[in-house]
Amino acid sequence: MASITMKNIVKQYGDGFPAVNDVTIDVADGEFMILVGPSGCGKSTLLRMIVGLEDITSGDMLIGDKRVNDLAPRDRKLAMVFQNYALYPHLSVYENIAFPLRLAGAPDKEVDEKVRAAAETLELNEHLERKPANLSGGQRQRVAMGRAIVRDADAFLFDEPLSNLDAKLRGQMRTEISRLQKRLGITTVYVTHDQIEAMTLGHRVAVLKRGILQQLATPRELYDNPANLFVAGFIGSPPMNFMPATVEGTTLKLPFGEVEIPAEKARKAAGKGLLIAGVRPESFAEAGAANARDVSEANTFEATIDVVEWLGNETYAYVPFEAPPEVQRQLEQLEQELDGETVRTQLVITLDGGSAVQAGDRIKIWMDAAKVHLFDPATSENLTVDLEQAGRIPALHDAMPAAADG
Repeated sequence: MASITMKNIVKQYGDGFPAVNDVTIDVADGEFMILVGPSGCGKSTLLRMIVGLEDITSGDMLIGDKRVNDLAPRDRKLAMVFQNYALYPHLSVYENIAFPLRLAGAPDKEVDEKVRAAAETLELNEHLERKPANLSGGQRQRVAMGRAIVRDADAFLFDEPLSNLDAKLRGQMRTEISRLQKRLGITTVYVTHDQIEAMTLGHRVAVLKRGILQQLATPRELYDNPANLFVAGFIGSPPMNFMPATVEGTTLKLPFGEVEIPAEKARKAAGKGLLIAGVRPESFAEAGAANARDVSEANTFEATIDVVEWLGNETYAYVPFEAPPEVQRQLEQLEQELDGETVRTQLVITLDGGSAVQAGDRIKIWMDAAKVHLFDPATSENLTVDLEQAGRIPALHDAMPAAADG
């Protein structure tokens, strides 16, 4: 196993456009690092530069303490799992897994031991004589992972490995990949555009936009303290609500009413004029409900519910509002950057699944004002978090869960 260090990595194509622009990321030995972002953000290009399938325009790529910019892919001791599995249809599962060992000239006994050990780990024992065409999508992906395991690589690289699977199977494979990485303790870099995969798999997550690293932090840090509007809108489902806002003293004025915010948040936003307030859907509650912790009238307002979506364990209530042109422009730009994710001038509130609220009802809503984020519409920067802290690189033992037994 080995660490992977990317120092000021730049990738420019013939037209001079930087597909990856001055990205620096340190992946610790044994860490599970996620590269996430919308289509065209540079995440797959960065992965291909790690493995050597793309040339590096400038910057340094190190595996362990060795600079590998000019090394061929076969000399980097990395194993890559592709989106399309890249299996040989005429070979059995056994021979697909054994292929890199055969290529390296390994003796038959070693090949057999490693293939059967990988098959045991991936629960493929019963399918070793089958051809890929006779396997399910999840089984094919496990075969591709088995081929990576037998190589005794220093690191695994995954390029959107679950995007061809249906939703239920993706969930199952996420769990399998997480367990496998913990069991092997191998350095892993995983590319995805799915923020759910990013939040559930990674020890740390690097969020990219247009080739630029936006934030590098643990999933919880990204969710609780997004560095800017882009990260706030990309991480979380449903996405964070964005509303026009102004601050006077410790009073935050929103389209629906006024709430009192902590003095420290108010101080950071003082004198900034029109702002964008960001509040996650679960930071609201129906006044009087168990999760509305403040039983007084503080931080409550009335609103008319436009649409209700009942999902069983929870209910989403939608409340439209008007936004001034400068805020509307920023939200429209954000919607384009988020690869089609809808960012509308409407409030999404997560209510308990037992709520009797219906479309057209006017209800009193409580808001957890301590959870408000305030963004500068001009720069999109989050004014209410310490950006150095929000994008910090924690010590590995802080970022990684304890290894599984065995």
